Amino acid sequence: MKRDAYERHLEPMLLELNNLARWLAATGKRIVVLLEGRDTAGKGGTIAAITGKLNPRQVRVVALPKPDPRELTQWYFQRYIAHLPAAGELVLFDRSWYNRAGVEKVMGFCSPDEYQTFLRETPYFERSLVESGILLLKYWLAVDQAEQEARFAERAEDPLKRWKLSPIDLVAREKYRDYGKARDAMFEATHRPGAPWVVVDYNDQRTGRLTLIRHLLDHVPDYRLPDEPMQLPPLKKKPAKERFRGPVKPIKPAF
Repeated sequence: MKRDAYERHLEPMLLELNNLARWLAATGKRIVVLLEGRDTAGKGGTIAAITGKLNPRQVRVVALPKPDPRELTQWYFQRYIAHLPAAGELVLFDRSWYNRAGVEKVMGFCSPDEYQTFLRETPYFERSLVESGILLLKYWLAVDQAEQEARFAERAEDPLKRWKLSPIDLVAREKYRDYGKARDAMFEATHRPGAPWVVVDYNDQRTGRLTLIRHLLDHVPDYRLPDEPMQLPPLKKKPAKERFRGPVKPIKPAF
């Protein structure tokens, strides 16, 4: 999809996302969005598109690092619970507790018993979230291996994107089919009413973003509130200029 077409379709959705945020604030509802999928699929760009025009105090992004030694001794879901939304909040997980069903399973970072326990416990954990009033949306961003390889190559060549490549990514490139098998097992165990999986084609990232955002908006209860135009009263005094006294002055313009 060309950029101008993408931006033309995205603009009205950004207004809808703002209406959704207003609705959350007015009703105290809570939303959790999980973004899982292939490396390079486009999770970061999707999160930026959703959050870019929203209040960061109301909309949070959670991207947890690997657990520390203390967290490794806790119940697996425990460190994620602290990041769940309070009333009126939207939380997006850039990868989530499903790390255990994906990278940990494929790369051998968890034991077979830990993996099976996760698959068995997750439906109960998510059902408790839903029954508490959280709207839970789980997305898998799908991309073919040829397209994934092209994106890996782009990251390797672009110094502004090279930070996105990790040693794990380089090993995981050879495990594309293993990740597919792990994904299917994850779907089989955790695709449940109230917390279903939604697969979005991200071979074209712009089309994928628009599709995901449209689905998100269409699967939230009616979030439309009456428009409340804001009228600013005139200032009581003439506008003042920025003045500085003391040792600190503005730096000179760079251009």
